[in-house]
Amino acid sequence: MSDHVYKHIELTGSSPNGVEDAVNNALEKARETLHGMRWFEVIDMRGHLEDGRVGHWQVTLKVGLSLD
Repeated sequence: MSDHVYKHIELTGSSPNGVEDAVNNALEKARETLHGMRWFEVIDMRGHLEDGRVGHWQVTLKVGLSLD
């Protein structure tokens, strides 16, 4: 088994459709420019209200990227 070293970054994704879509939106966008993403951890969830109703969800993730 080899040793693993990770760099951590934080991302915040949003979606009007729910928490899972917000997570996937953040990861899909990050995937366009980052490589080596191995895991994520949800560290914060919040929502934006519009007229007293949920307008969209915001989810902040800690993402681990393996170093070359």
